[in-house]
Amino acid sequence: MTMLPGLQSVVAGARACVLDAARIKNLLPTLASLGAKPRSLYNGPTADDLADVAPYLVQVEPDSQLARWFAERAWGKGGAILLNSEADPEDLRAHLRHFLMVLDEAGKALYFRFYDPRVLRIFLPTCDAEQLKSLFGPITAFVAEDEDPAHALQFTLVGGTLDTERLDLSLEHPVGRLRIEWKGRR
Repeated sequence: MTMLPGLQSVVAGARACVLDAARIKNLLPTLASLGAKPRSLYNGPTADDLADVAPYLVQVEPDSQLARWFAERAWGKGGAILLNSEADPEDLRAHLRHFLMVLDEAGKALYFRFYDPRVLRIFLPTCDAEQLKSLFGPITAFVAEDEDPAHALQFTLVGGTLDTERLDLSLEHPVGRLRIEWKGRR
């Protein structure tokens, strides 16, 4: 995928990302070569057993090698979301860990891939206000690729209600919804 002019500014505005080793080949060696410090969302033996397919929280610094790699190589692969949050990385990791497992109708525990943009963009609009408040917690925005990776979906909470903006990444400065102010004729 060619570098989208607006993607770099969207990535630069994020504080962290969750990268999916199941969707991005050679993720851990790549992150090591970029000097990134990934934190698996899994703990203990599960983290070791599933290291090659685990989700990893990584801090994103504007204009870093990681930010450039993300924009050039990770976007468009269905394997990452961006997060805006002022939370400490360990607090953010602890928050995200709450959502890794869900129970099905029979009470069986299942892994929940909320960090997959294909899942997140379908799941968030189905949540009620309490679920949204819980999921967002210290996160002010989730950014995920749209079905068309030339666009990003930015999810925020406004007054407890989910607000979704579709950002056009083909523009150098991506814009979301169009706002028009009508002025009277003179």
